[in-house]
Amino acid sequence: MLADPQLSESLVGFDFEPRTRVVFGPGVIDQLGQLAAELGGQRVLLVTDKGLAEAGHEQHGNQSLVAAGLDVTVFDDVHPNPSTDDVDRCVAVAREADVNLIVGLGGGSSMDCAKGCNFIFTNGGRMEDYWGVGKASEPMLPMIAVPTTAGTGSEAQSFALISQADTHVKMACGDPKAAFAIALLDPELTVTQPAMVTAVTGIDAISHAIETFVTRKRSPLSQVFSREAWRALSKNFPIVCQEPEDLEARAAMQLGAYWAGSAIENSMLGATHSLANPLTARFNVTHGVAIGVMLPHVIRFNAVDVGPLYGELASSVELCAADDPDAAEQLAIHVRTLTEQAGLPTTLSECGVDEGLIPTLAEEAATQWTAQFNPRDVDVESLEHLYRCAWSDG
Repeated sequence: MLADPQLSESLVGFDFEPRTRVVFGPGVIDQLGQLAAELGGQRVLLVTDKGLAEAGHEQHGNQSLVAAGLDVTVFDDVHPNPSTDDVDRCVAVAREADVNLIVGLGGGSSMDCAKGCNFIFTNGGRMEDYWGVGKASEPMLPMIAVPTTAGTGSEAQSFALISQADTHVKMACGDPKAAFAIALLDPELTVTQPAMVTAVTGIDAISHAIETFVTRKRSPLSQVFSREAWRALSKNFPIVCQEPEDLEARAAMQLGAYWAGSAIENSMLGATHSLANPLTARFNVTHGVAIGVMLPHVIRFNAVDVGPLYGELASSVELCAADDPDAAEQLAIHVRTLTEQAGLPTTLSECGVDEGLIPTLAEEAATQWTAQFNPRDVDVESLEHLYRCAWSDG
């Protein structure tokens, strides 16, 4: 007797251990100092970037910490796609101040740099020593995440994504001890995002929801996060692009990004991210742009194995019936439309990618960690095919 596919899916095992307290609501940035003190913070390192100072968020966070009687040291020299150099500079500041709590305020770059700093500050060595999972042997400092974008979901994850300064290779460094103790989600902080940041981080979050829903490591638990993230993000992404002051839509995007990040923590990602990373490393294509270009083609590629799952996502936002044989194609078209409406490129040729280097890109994509979790097997040949499809949207 053949097993019921839905029953088989429900029997997939998982090990779920929430490590992060979530505090959500407009204005909760004012609770930062109180929450830091509750965690035993006395000497706090605030990790952020200079753009947040210009928006006033760095000062707002600093004021809350100081009002709680805490000593604050600011490191605001984080760059996009933080490198080992960023982390090393951050560690030097942390050591000088002898901090005992770290706050990551900003987008994924600030939060990843905060995690990277924590690894080295508490366990020594270099970032390369923590490439992989569970390589921190000593306890790490408590951390608070204050995301100001709705995209990476880093606040929900125990991984730091850090690039090697010389090779630009992205290293995923994960450990349960690297999870934030608290994620403070204040949608008011996301209203000041530039339009391009809103677009690229939103597309990234959308890709997280879609990819986590179908990965090899998916489970009934991770799919709850993925499904809810997809509903919130796909509905509200066009709104925040067109009406950036809409706080309700901003709140939905921030929650959606968090839920998608929670899904990543439990199910990992797939080929879209494997394909995107070499584009950033070789051609400096913004991560969210690379994701938006590649995702529709990966959906079509994966549909052979997980078409019904894509049908569930398409149905949940009323694109078509779940059992529509063209559901995956409808989903791919919808993602491309969202990308296009946000003013982002939809082909690699628009991004300035050298078509002659596609074979090299494919070789590099095949070595990316997330490739192994894609629901359909990928190799250099299939990844090259996907790049060529995306080069001219063919």
